[in-house]
Amino acid sequence: MLFSSLPFMIFFLPLFFFVYFMAKKRSTRNIVMLIFSLFFYAWGEIYYVYLIIFSVAVNYFMAVMIDKSQPGDIKTRRGRRILIINIVFNLLIIGFFKYADFLMSIISQIPGVELKSLNIPLPLGISFFTFQIVSYVIDVYNKKVASQKNLLFLGTYIIGFQHLVAGPIVRYETIAYELENRTENIREIADGLRRFTAGLAKKVLIANNMAVLCDTIWAYEPSRSGAVGMWIAVVAYTMQIYYDFSGYSDMAIGLGKMMGFHYLENFNYPYISQSVTDFWRRWHISLSTFFRDYIYIPMGGNRVKTSRWILNMMTVWLLTGLWHGAAWTFILWGVYYGVLLIIEKLLLQNTLVKIPVLRNIYALAAIMFGWIIFRSDSAAQIGVVVKTMFGAYGSGSFIGLVSAGAVRPMSVIAGIAGIIYSMPASRRLKDIFLRKPYLPYVYDAAAIAIMFLCILTLAQGSYNPFIYFRF
Repeated sequence: MLFSSLPFMIFFLPLFFFVYFMAKKRSTRNIVMLIFSLFFYAWGEIYYVYLIIFSVAVNYFMAVMIDKSQPGDIKTRRGRRILIINIVFNLLIIGFFKYADFLMSIISQIPGVELKSLNIPLPLGISFFTFQIVSYVIDVYNKKVASQKNLLFLGTYIIGFQHLVAGPIVRYETIAYELENRTENIREIADGLRRFTAGLAKKVLIANNMAVLCDTIWAYEPSRSGAVGMWIAVVAYTMQIYYDFSGYSDMAIGLGKMMGFHYLENFNYPYISQSVTDFWRRWHISLSTFFRDYIYIPMGGNRVKTSRWILNMMTVWLLTGLWHGAAWTFILWGVYYGVLLIIEKLLLQNTLVKIPVLRNIYALAAIMFGWIIFRSDSAAQIGVVVKTMFGAYGSGSFIGLVSAGAVRPMSVIAGIAGIIYSMPASRRLKDIFLRKPYLPYVYDAAAIAIMFLCILTLAQGSYNPFIYFRF
């Protein structure tokens, strides 16, 4: 079940909030959230509900044992052993379901070895909830948080439907207090609903229209799309993946706020970045900070000699690529960013600072090429896309794409809106707008109209893919 689906919008969400606010005690509301979250997960993955419950239970007991094994701040051998066992346990789960077939396909390349694919369906949100669990247990080990003694409360944190499928990756320390002591009020409920509506509009009105445009042209033969068509497809995908994922994050943050939770921001206008380093401070912030805090820094970070730092960077980015999917193109995508970030740090750092406009162009070009790798199914396809963009199969024609129905009026409108909304100026205009007397009421009326427009669009059976749904 996706946030941008009619069953969720019309049935699940109203029923959940009715039951949630009917409950008076905090513990009861947490149980309501847990029950609805399990139903939410079971909607698409009924058999894997047992897996996530089992995972929560095992990690609960291991975290409690780690907590007990550390008197004061002394890290005992027993606690360290349990932590290692816990990390291995979680990695084995995600490794089996996400990477087993990929590994077997690699082994099958050995002459005389033939392994059949298991074709195991990927549990929804496994990459997100696994990282949340691991971060929680490590933080317990490092004494950043105390272990949660209430199993149902821990389940509420990990399985919470608002961030279960596609994040953001919520650290336990962010919501530890609110899990048991949060308060809901009408003002924050209204703010959360506005944020949810903004995210829904990003997803349904911008990302989905960009998806139609990109997928249509991407499926063309290179000679049919030409350079013009392929540039349009790449720009459309650049918009699609941003509004697809940031829209979902906005909806999750909005839903959390309606329940009294305050999740950290996951995106900060990434397409105004002035370098690739800057981009990864702004894009999928919860993932970037996870790899920084739990892998990069423990390996020594940048406080080591250059050769070791390069190894640290490439390891982190290889793992980042693998996190996104079990395919060579994801590995290549991770390696691409690792190499680019190393080059920036060693060679381009001082030069980029001195070129105000070109550094933005450079960053955006590097990001778009990264999305070509991410979107492609093979290295060969990457080559075809790049050659098509630079005229190897003809220039193509915008008018021809319009005539063929690839470029539609809604695509153009969504694209323009996407460009405007990707810049901070849109937020400043909103803030100015809301400070004017009576205009906030106009804003809320517009939000209600957008909500109904999104529901109407979904009811018409519009194209509604979700890129990060498979991660």
